Amino acid sequence: MKTDSWILKGMICYSKTKDELAVLENGYLICCQGILQGVYPVIPEEFRTLPLTDYGDALIFPGMADLHLHAPQYPFCGLGMDLELLEWLETHTFPEESRYQSLDYAEQAYTIFTEDLACSPTTRAVIFGTIHTPATKLLMDKLDATNLKTYVGKVNMDQNCPDCLRESDAVSALEDTKNWLLDTMDAYKNTKPILTPRFVPTCSTDLMEGLGALQKQYRLPVQSHLSENPSEVDWVRQLHPWSSCYGDVYDHFGLFGAKSGTNCPAIMAHCVYSSKEEIQRLKQNSVYIAHCPQSNTNLSSGIAPIRRYLEQGLLVGLGTDLAGGANLSMFRCITDAVAVSKLYWRLVDSSAKPLTMEEGFYLATIGGGSFFGKIGSFEKGYEADVLIADDSMIPRSSSWGIRERLTRFLYLSGEKGKLIGKYVAGVKIF
Repeated sequence: MKTDSWILKGMICYSKTKDELAVLENGYLICCQGILQGVYPVIPEEFRTLPLTDYGDALIFPGMADLHLHAPQYPFCGLGMDLELLEWLETHTFPEESRYQSLDYAEQAYTIFTEDLACSPTTRAVIFGTIHTPATKLLMDKLDATNLKTYVGKVNMDQNCPDCLRESDAVSALEDTKNWLLDTMDAYKNTKPILTPRFVPTCSTDLMEGLGALQKQYRLPVQSHLSENPSEVDWVRQLHPWSSCYGDVYDHFGLFGAKSGTNCPAIMAHCVYSSKEEIQRLKQNSVYIAHCPQSNTNLSSGIAPIRRYLEQGLLVGLGTDLAGGANLSMFRCITDAVAVSKLYWRLVDSSAKPLTMEEGFYLATIGGGSFFGKIGSFEKGYEADVLIADDSMIPRSSSWGIRERLTRFLYLSGEKGKLIGKYVAGVKIF
């Protein structure tokens, strides 16, 4: 019997739509060769030979996709949270990332990171590395071994950054990136490369043009940052006065999502200060927005108008944004997304109603999961990314149902809740 074919029994919940949870007490979740066959109140006859794990009263819900985090920043999570973005980069981020020139340091740091990520709620992730090719390959080696599904980017930047992190010139940067792509595109089962210009200010015109050419040649996805901080937006305007908006720069170089039927998606983190034109460009190009509520708060960036993005039909998921975000918890990411949406409603736009728990949960599961394909639901045909949660130590009323228990777990998991199981594409992680 294949290890990716099974039945799980427990208190099942998943997003039916962004506004509605589907729940089933003592239900059966059925998986064949990594693909879900649906949720049932009783086991259909055709599946009765599959191995069954009974999780009793535990909650069973979809795995979560972290669309934006920086693996090399994990060692200093929680530091510099009293600084704004650009000062934080100079004080903490760039000095730390320069240390990954040493493979010995990268080995130690990435071992801790990948072990902790494997134990987290994250089943899928899109991850920044550094400019260092050997260290980035090492990160990919370690992530692949976890059986999590990930994209990893070798960072590109050749200007407006410390000398220790500046690639010598665009030609050598592009050559290194191409060689890295050729070495990694087909080397792993679970990990894939993603083109990663750090952000517009740190990439020269020649480098952006070259990355656009690589994207077109190899049909690769792209990740970067967009409209995170007012100073950053002004900086981009000064560097590229011809552009109509920040996103126009990426779009000009072919690094801004799917066009003309090509399967080359892009993720842009933050989008706190996106203009009307930029929002329209995001929608036209099917660009994913990685909403990073904790990071945007910690680094004084602002509050992204997620309600507006959802109403306009944009693609939105969540990101922890280590180390702007202080931990790996996608549960915290969900509750922070709800919290900052309330501040946006109260302080910025009274017509933008706050996110509900159902919407936050949807963003963490189907919203971000769809970047990887049919991920984040328990509907038939989805890949089997599953989390099992023990909430028995969280006090609860006997009258509460699965929705109330899930909500309490999202908020209190760090105190009295515990993940007791995790599956990715049907494969048991723990």
